[in-house]
Amino acid sequence: MRRIWSSFIGVVAVAAFLVGINIFAETRLAHVRADVTQQKLYTLAAGTRKIIADLKDPITVRMYYSRALGARIPLYGAYADRVGEMLREYAANSAGKIRLEFYDPEPFSDIEDRAVAYGLQGVPIDQSGEQVYFGLAASNLLDDERTIGFFQPERERFLEFDLSKLVFELSSPKRPVIGTMSSLPLDGDPRAMMMAMRGQGGGGGQPWVAAMQLREAFTVKSVPTDVQVIDPEIQVLLVAQAQNLSDATIYAIDQFVMRGGRLMAMVDPHSEAMAQAPSQTGQPPENTSSNLAKLFDAWGIVFDPTQIVADLTGAWRVRASPQDRVQSVDFIAWYNIRNGLNKDDPATADLTQVTVASAGMVSKKDGAEISFTPLLASSAQSGMLPVEKVKTFPEPAKILAGFKPEGGPRVIAARVRGVLKSAFTGPPEPAKDGVTLPAFKAQTEGAANMVVVADSDILADRFWVRIADFYGQPQATPFSDNGAFVSNLIGTLAGGDALIGLRSRSASLRPFARVEAMQQEAEARFRKSEQDLQAHLDATQKKLTELRTGRGTDKAAAVISEEQRASIDALRRDVADTRKQLRNVQLELRRDIAALETKLRLADIVLVPAVLAVLAIGMGLARRRMRARARA
Repeated sequence: MRRIWSSFIGVVAVAAFLVGINIFAETRLAHVRADVTQQKLYTLAAGTRKIIADLKDPITVRMYYSRALGARIPLYGAYADRVGEMLREYAANSAGKIRLEFYDPEPFSDIEDRAVAYGLQGVPIDQSGEQVYFGLAASNLLDDERTIGFFQPERERFLEFDLSKLVFELSSPKRPVIGTMSSLPLDGDPRAMMMAMRGQGGGGGQPWVAAMQLREAFTVKSVPTDVQVIDPEIQVLLVAQAQNLSDATIYAIDQFVMRGGRLMAMVDPHSEAMAQAPSQTGQPPENTSSNLAKLFDAWGIVFDPTQIVADLTGAWRVRASPQDRVQSVDFIAWYNIRNGLNKDDPATADLTQVTVASAGMVSKKDGAEISFTPLLASSAQSGMLPVEKVKTFPEPAKILAGFKPEGGPRVIAARVRGVLKSAFTGPPEPAKDGVTLPAFKAQTEGAANMVVVADSDILADRFWVRIADFYGQPQATPFSDNGAFVSNLIGTLAGGDALIGLRSRSASLRPFARVEAMQQEAEARFRKSEQDLQAHLDATQKKLTELRTGRGTDKAAAVISEEQRASIDALRRDVADTRKQLRNVQLELRRDIAALETKLRLADIVLVPAVLAVLAIGMGLARRRMRARARA
């Protein structure tokens, strides 16, 4: 009886001990987290931690996830778990500034109505029309809202970037100020509009679609090409095909960068948009190139305005010259870039293609202490051409006939990051009297961030968007991602160093490397046997068909002879044996994988409990010996 009471008290004590551990862990260790994933999926980047640390006001993040989606498609269930854990990591590092709310929007519920009101995307899960949700809505104290309509698994590598961008925008509700300096009519050409109204041709002079998209996302200020002081409110300066800049203007750009401003420079060996612009003489302008040679040389960037990058891959089909019999030909100076998009950069990862025209090449100068990350590159079927071949009345057929690709891919756009030194030793003479130039700063305090693009025609409507009249209103339909390319890059620059430093990360769903290796080894071992057996089977079936139809024998014979019957039976047995051998070979292909799967199941179902049982028995025996020694 005493032993029974001792055992009962021991069980109660163990239960109390376990309950106490749980209570202690809940109260004292609730915020203790450890990322044991090999890829460190849940460890926040330094840039993200800085964004969270800079939060001044609370942000409420509401995640709407339909559990029915994960039940039907486990892939989304696993991804939802990762998103939820990532959000908890943000909240844990925010000192209470990020508040999380999780909702399961069931059909026709108030929660679903709120999800729809936030603009989250509902997706039908079956033919009944039931909508499921997997999105996020966040707001700050000023009721500014940001949403992620639907978490796409394809974008999982950029989950941290998307979440950090959302938090950053809510912590800085004021829209970034972008400055545009260009000799191109980005905001429209009044002269061309007047010519179109008078029926004298011209392109209509409307603002370019890329410029309108920038105004939708940012506060845009036009900066004259003769400016000598950059407005201090401007965070990102877009210099696109800016020609004939004075030393004072170049100095203003230089000092803007030295003081931490972010620059997107679009230069061009030959601007097709400028060449097509109407002029008073009716002739195309002689100077269609642009360069920032003084700045580039000081910052370690190489750009040659006398050469263009031609590419056979993705070349546009254009109308040949009238005297040629060929009606259309590849114009290798204009081409679509698909494989040359950097899929590891958040700004270009989701783009499908970008179209360039008479683009140049940028590269890093030897010995330059900068990081140079390509964003846009030509294919291996590219080469260089003198700009004169495309500048005045180009002949596409003749250019194609004499072109030889060599030298591999060439970089057309790149991110540049590093400590930069000024291109000047002091302020130059002002271009206008009474203007005080910015005080001289010799170099950047930290790492400067900029984007350099060797083509300004990316902005031109004709190379990426079709504009049609829709009941009196122009409607733009993109066929390339040029507008998104420019907007995304400026958006990452406007987000500051924290967002620029974020890169793609590994996906949470990893391939079974061991299984794939076993499968490849098995295929290499058995595929030859399978092919030989399949060839033998095909030949046997062909002979069998010939015997049945009478081909290869006396077609006059109306009755199959005994010899032919025996041959047909033998071929049938051969076919059956060959099929059986094929099945065995295919089974061999999966045998090792099936054996590994069985071992893993045994380990999960039997081995782990068995180890725990052995440990429990061992502890019991050890305790029993200790008691026996104590009694002795």
